[in-house]
Amino acid sequence: MKNPALLFLLVISMASIKGQSELEVRGLCIGAPSPGGVVQLVWFIEDELAPNDINTLVLRVDFNYAYESRPELRGENPLTRPHIKKIVAACNKNGVRLIPQVNLLGHQSWHSNPGKLLEVYPQFDETPHIVLPTDYKWPNEDRLYCKSYCPLHPQVHEVVFELIDEIMEVFEASAFHAGMEEVFYIADDNCPRCSGKDPAELFAREVNTLADPLSQKGQRLWIWGDRLLDGKTTGIGMWEASMNNTARAIGMITKTVVINDWHYEKGYPTPAYFATMGFDVVACPWRVPGVAREQVAMMYNFKEQSTAEMQDHFLGVMQTIWSSAEEFMNNYYGTVPERTEGGSQVQTLRALLEALKTAKPVDSGN
Repeated sequence: MKNPALLFLLVISMASIKGQSELEVRGLCIGAPSPGGVVQLVWFIEDELAPNDINTLVLRVDFNYAYESRPELRGENPLTRPHIKKIVAACNKNGVRLIPQVNLLGHQSWHSNPGKLLEVYPQFDETPHIVLPTDYKWPNEDRLYCKSYCPLHPQVHEVVFELIDEIMEVFEASAFHAGMEEVFYIADDNCPRCSGKDPAELFAREVNTLADPLSQKGQRLWIWGDRLLDGKTTGIGMWEASMNNTARAIGMITKTVVINDWHYEKGYPTPAYFATMGFDVVACPWRVPGVAREQVAMMYNFKEQSTAEMQDHFLGVMQTIWSSAEEFMNNYYGTVPERTEGGSQVQTLRALLEALKTAKPVDSGN
């Protein structure tokens, strides 16, 4: 091309297209390893995640850390500060943003066992009248999946804020993931503080209570998005959306929150809903490779077909892993066969990585 000015304009135009279609979040969400699995996770970050352009790692820590502010909440064989610093160093070296997660509000028990918070502080239980069964089954008469803490208990946030402050400091993090998915117990009729309250207002109040102190420090709250979708109107149902009247909270929570919109069997276009409500959103697959590919294509499509005001809300895609970190990494490297009933986490991650490499901006015809 002989015209330098035209060549310059072409280069600038191509750079603009590339910049517009870039996904800011190309992520993985996985449980924190045991102390013995830290070295393997560091290898995984350096040898697999970073070379494949994964730039965000959400590590579900919960109580798998030797908290100094609340030593009573340490799990068995927890990670220590030196363990976390090894992971932090690997992420910093390889340009991977590290985000810690501690499940708050919901997921305070699992099957027949209380989580560490309710084990140590049973007074925080939203539903103490519902006894955890010896032999857990779903469905059950109590509609028990996981317990919640009472968001109106006068001491609960004193404990929670100390955990957040400590885990954010040791992770050197700019964002905190609070979980908050599948909250089935909220505004329970038997709770002396929450009875008669609006579930949407209670949920929104808890989100804002957690988000505001982070925002004041220039940090952001991430949460799962299911409680903000109307399960009946969308037809999505009670798991990936809400059937317990929390969906209206979307109009009450701060727009600083990043929504992780998880859908595992089909790539529902709900990121567009969150974006039009003013939220930054990340689409999240699990174990169906086709869903990962659909979500990558969808997020590129949304970005390319949106106005300038909307484009930046579509942050990207993040794979979720729900086995232990060690189990998944062993499956990924083939040292232990993966159990593939219902799908494959390994093949879904591989599909996601390939989709991110091959995804192209949608040609609008202009």
